[in-house]
Amino acid sequence: MVVNELMTRNGFWQRANPSCTMMSETALRDLNLLPKSERTNESSSKDILTKPYVEPRKNIVPLVEPPVKGTEDAHASAEVAVAEVEYIESEKLEDLEDVENSLKVLLSGLESREWVSLCETLNNVRRFSIYHKEALHDILDNVITLVVKALKNPRSAVCKTAIMTSADIFKAFGDLVVDSLDPMLVQLLLKSSQDKRFVCEAAEKALITLTISVSPVLLLPKLQPYLKHRNPRIRAKASLCVSRSVPQLGADGIKEYGIDKLIQIASSQLSDQLPESREAARALLLDLQTAYVKSPVLAPQQDIDIPVPPPSDQSEQDTSSSSSVQQPQPPPQVHYYSWDQFCESNLPKLSAQAVLRVTTSVTREGL
Repeated sequence: MVVNELMTRNGFWQRANPSCTMMSETALRDLNLLPKSERTNESSSKDILTKPYVEPRKNIVPLVEPPVKGTEDAHASAEVAVAEVEYIESEKLEDLEDVENSLKVLLSGLESREWVSLCETLNNVRRFSIYHKEALHDILDNVITLVVKALKNPRSAVCKTAIMTSADIFKAFGDLVVDSLDPMLVQLLLKSSQDKRFVCEAAEKALITLTISVSPVLLLPKLQPYLKHRNPRIRAKASLCVSRSVPQLGADGIKEYGIDKLIQIASSQLSDQLPESREAARALLLDLQTAYVKSPVLAPQQDIDIPVPPPSDQSEQDTSSSSSVQQPQPPPQVHYYSWDQFCESNLPKLSAQAVLRVTTSVTREGL
């Protein structure tokens, strides 16, 4: 096609120069017959020759710098420090070698910013709680305040050691920690609902120790506000603590605290968001039902007037004949409210139905 166009446009030139025309036609035919790859190679080689020369850049700084000797030493010391921190169970903690000097530096050690030293001091608090708890009586409030500060530490090793310290304090001092319990309790509830498993498990163990070591009469008022906390996980953990603490009251303790209050607490948790909280409420209701049925002291008496039958003629004659002899009167019959009646009288209708649905279904399964 290229040859034809050239021949058509330059017809006059072709007639004037026939020899040149033949040569040009031959050259054009050869050009059209060349492979495409050879033509592109020729054009690319020309482009390479025409590209300007660019001088290479000097003094280019690498993106990743080689490690400095000081940083390597710092990382190595950090790894050694991590290896030095151990989570020792209470039964395996040994006594302090120097009690007096350890007591003198205890508070300052709890304020240390060096986390390895802080963990060691927390373990010393545990040793004091186990072997020398009388030495902590005068500074117990200050110790608890600093332990709470350690519970808020973002480093997991410090946090878990502080949780274990809290559990040992509960075991050693029991009801004496009630006045300082609020900040420690909220931190343990928070840590027990975290995603870090080893921290969560340690906090749950500490809460179990708390419910065992502290009197339920003192602990339940501390737990009750957290049953309405906006965080559903905290509500669930508080419900578990309540369900563990109430059975330790016994029948007399339940009566003193108020079984009607406890039933209202449990019924409010039956409709909670998390199943963990609902299960704790069911367990509490079953314990309350068992205590109510087995202990008449918990069941209020019904005010029922029992009609006395009129005396018959024969009884009148017997009475007149033996006026000096008095027959013993039968003991008055005492009627108690049943569990169903008690729930219906102390709860709203829908709440009472939910409670009875739980307790009745479990009773039928047991039968």
